[in-house]
Amino acid sequence: MNFDLVKDVMDLVKEFQSKNKANPVYTNDVDGFKLWVKNTNESTPELNWEGKEFGRTPDSIINTLIVHINHYAKAYSKSAIYDSKFSTQDDFIFLISLKVHGPIKKMDLVKLNKQEKPVGIKIINRLISNEWVEQKDSKTDKRSKIIQITQEGLKALKNQMDKIRKATQIVTGDLSELEKIKLIELLQKLNEFHQPIYDEQLDSSKLLDHAYKTYLNKQS
Repeated sequence: MNFDLVKDVMDLVKEFQSKNKANPVYTNDVDGFKLWVKNTNESTPELNWEGKEFGRTPDSIINTLIVHINHYAKAYSKSAIYDSKFSTQDDFIFLISLKVHGPIKKMDLVKLNKQEKPVGIKIINRLISNEWVEQKDSKTDKRSKIIQITQEGLKALKNQMDKIRKATQIVTGDLSELEKIKLIELLQKLNEFHQPIYDEQLDSSKLLDHAYKTYLNKQS
C-alpha cells in the first residue's frame, strides 16, 4: 500500500472539511469532496467586465447580462412573429408547451412558463380567441379548466416554426456545441436553485428577504 498517497488523501480530506465548515458550499460527503477537488483544480480565467475596476461584482454583471440577453431574445422573437397572428413570443411558447405536455390545467401551464396569473390567463384567452387552444372542465376538479392545443394551433405553430427556430439559433450566437452544453449545465443549475423559491409563490414584500436568508443562508 502506498502510505504516502493515503496520507496525502487524508490531508486533502482534512483541508476540505476545514474549508467547507467555515464556508459550507459543498455537501459533506464523497460527492461534495469530489466536486471540491474538481473545482479546486480548475483554473479560473481572468475576465474583465465593465465596472470591475470600481468593484463591480460577478453577481452584478451576471444579472445585467441575463437581462440584456433576454432583451435580445425578445427582439428576435418579435421579428419571428412579424406579420402573423401571434401577438407576443409568449403565444408560441405557450403553444409549444401544450404541444409537448399535452392537455394541462390552466394554472399549471401558467406556472410552467413562469408567468404571473393575470398575464398568463390573458395569454391563454388570446390563444382561445384565435381558436388555437380549446378548454374543457376537469374531470377531477370541477373548479379547474383543462386546455389543449387544437389542430388550428398546431397549424399556426408549424407555419411559424421555421422563423422561430431561426430566432432561437441566433440567440445562442457563435457559441460552439461544447460551450452550449456548458451553458445549459450552468443554466439548469440556476433553474434548479430558483424553482423551489418560485414554487412558494411568496408575496413580493417577503420574497427577497426569504430567498436570501433561507436559500443562501445569509443573515442581514
